[in-house]
Amino acid sequence: MELNEEYIDKLKALIDQKDADHLKNLLADLHPADIAELCNDLDPEEARFVYRLLDNETAADALVEMDEDVRKEYLDLLPSETIAKRFVDNMDTDDAVDIIREMDEDKQEEILSHIEDIEQAGDIVDLLKYDEDTAGGLMGTEMVLVNENWSMPECLREMRQQAEDLDEIYYVYVVDDDERLLGVFPLKKMITSPSVSKVKHVMEKDPIAVHVDTPIEEVAQIIEKYDLVAVPVVDSIGRLLGQITVDDVMDEIREQSERDYQLASGLSQDVETDDNVMRQTSARLPWLIIGMLGGLGSSMILGNFDDMIAAHPEMALFIPLIAGTAGNVGTQSSAIVVQGLANGSLDTKNAFKQVMKESVVALINATIISLLVYAYNFFRYGATATVSYSVSLSLFAVIMFASIFSTLVPMTLNKLKVDPAIATGPFVTTTNDVIGMMLYMGITVLLA
Repeated sequence: MELNEEYIDKLKALIDQKDADHLKNLLADLHPADIAELCNDLDPEEARFVYRLLDNETAADALVEMDEDVRKEYLDLLPSETIAKRFVDNMDTDDAVDIIREMDEDKQEEILSHIEDIEQAGDIVDLLKYDEDTAGGLMGTEMVLVNENWSMPECLREMRQQAEDLDEIYYVYVVDDDERLLGVFPLKKMITSPSVSKVKHVMEKDPIAVHVDTPIEEVAQIIEKYDLVAVPVVDSIGRLLGQITVDDVMDEIREQSERDYQLASGLSQDVETDDNVMRQTSARLPWLIIGMLGGLGSSMILGNFDDMIAAHPEMALFIPLIAGTAGNVGTQSSAIVVQGLANGSLDTKNAFKQVMKESVVALINATIISLLVYAYNFFRYGATATVSYSVSLSLFAVIMFASIFSTLVPMTLNKLKVDPAIATGPFVTTTNDVIGMMLYMGITVLLA
């Protein structure tokens, strides 16, 4: 059943009327993601009413799909035992870790103590130790494993037994007696190989795998490069710890992209349109203050050149041009570098090469723009006017500086393990504005 606005309104009306029987029948036709979308628009108590009508498996799947902030408000209403038995017990470990990680330590311990499956609880505890932005923090432990020494009949029997507890089977991994990853077992080989064959004779050796500490961005690049639907995660000695599926990676990359976009737009924290006024204000204000300080800095610079501007009032007309060009060039250069760092096409080891390439591009752009502006000023003010030369030379200098500076900043931040997306935001724009004004006034003084 497709969830549209009319259907949502119908469901909300049934929720308001507390018509449990009718609502339960309609919810049975919905995908868990659609139920989550519905609950995102409800208050916590209404969401609680909806979840009471769902079976445990559907409820767990829907909870995973809910908006993080809305989900937290809903779970705050529930006792730890209910969260454990109603939801966590019916989730894959990676999803359970995502849910539990959002809570404080005391509630985490309470939930873990109520999980009936001790092995699952142990897996969750182990996964919580990993950084959430690494392969270890994103992987799940549900997968099918076969031993290299098993025969085809034995392998098939074990696979059937393990598969009973799994929703999806992406790959069958081959391990040795010490749980070290050796290969991937192709399902086609199970059908076509003689029953006397051992797994190690038909497996595909040296599978692509990631280390437990590999950053999520690198995991995504590997999955994209090799067209994988899942990738195994190993420790430092090659033991298989879990696997990451493509849907989990895409969700994580989407969230990181949203954070980077907001950071580049001058938001200091993750915000949503339905967040309260105080949260939105606190996210926006820090960068606005930085921008304000940059503007005050530019005004102080201009204040030191009152006499020159009074003698050449036409110079003031080009201040927006200088500032705007500096900001635009800086944003372009930093955005290209940040994108290259994100998708792996740019390595900080090649910093000099990238700076040289950007310098050549800047030189061409600066020359063309400066000549166009000079031609405009030549016809408007004449060949001997100070503005004809100072504006063009200033634009040339500003474009060169902004391009090189905005290329170096994100690469430096990346080297320092700081999110380079900062470089595409107000930080670089404000710096380029201030330096642009200094160059403009300085060059004009020299020519006046």
